[in-house]
Amino acid sequence: MGEICVISGNANRDLAEKIARCLDIPLADVLCGRFSEGEIRVQIISNVRGKDVFIVQPTCSPTNDNLMELLVLIDAAKRASAARITAVLPFYGYARQDRKDQPRVPITAKLVANLMTAAGVDRVLAMDLHASQIQGFFDIPVDHLYAINTLCEYFENMGMKNLVVVSPDIGGIRMARAYAKRLGAGLAIIDKRRMSPEETEVMNILGKVKGKTAILVDDMIATGGSMMEAIKAIKEMGVEKVYAAVSHGVLSGNAIEKIQANKDLEEIVITDSIPLPKSKKISRIKQLTVAPLLAEAIKRIHNEQSISCLFDVNR
Repeated sequence: MGEICVISGNANRDLAEKIARCLDIPLADVLCGRFSEGEIRVQIISNVRGKDVFIVQPTCSPTNDNLMELLVLIDAAKRASAARITAVLPFYGYARQDRKDQPRVPITAKLVANLMTAAGVDRVLAMDLHASQIQGFFDIPVDHLYAINTLCEYFENMGMKNLVVVSPDIGGIRMARAYAKRLGAGLAIIDKRRMSPEETEVMNILGKVKGKTAILVDDMIATGGSMMEAIKAIKEMGVEKVYAAVSHGVLSGNAIEKIQANKDLEEIVITDSIPLPKSKKISRIKQLTVAPLLAEAIKRIHNEQSISCLFDVNR
């Protein structure tokens, strides 16, 4: 395999530049713009023939534009005779559409996997997928990383005591258990009923939370409705302080307004898997970089080394 080449689309160029700096290589020179009628225009200026190409492109908002950019970049690299193409997806768009939970709905997460494979990608490097079974939607190798170590190190450095890790739903138990083990904290689970894609109703809280400092953990925060309901529920049960650790800060709709208005939330910690525009940078949101994690994974993939230690959520 030739030398490493890191390419970035427009989705999160800052993260790609950080990854390139961690690898001590320059970011490949790529023209990624639009024609006058809006069609995506891509040209890879740097030579990628025979190289091990990693395309950093989270399919975050605007999801369709960023996804199409990724597909076109993959095709361009393939036609430029790249030796191997890896799609680096810090955030996987359409991941919540991973099953038929209603009649006559698509499984779009599988469709996106098919599109990337058809475009010519050889492997995928993803982080904190909404559902682990999405790995099975691909017929190519998928490496699944977790941001748990990055987020836990932040809370460990704060030296907080009497902690309880709270899962906002039943589906997040495995992640919450891993956080609790790493932080040496208790574990609580919120049992809730989903009324709509944006609205939930808290039913019960399983576990002891009274008098403790709670850390709500989740893979993403979109509109923030579920998280605000969870914070309200655990505060009513006697929690002293509430923090949140979230891998992907989607922060759509009026999420920022909800976070600002909720006086019970001390701080929400997210990663830079999705860029945080200036309009969303507020004092209660702390953003940590996952560039070193992704860079180490890229280096190990290139050198044909094991990366299992990077996605061991129980260590």
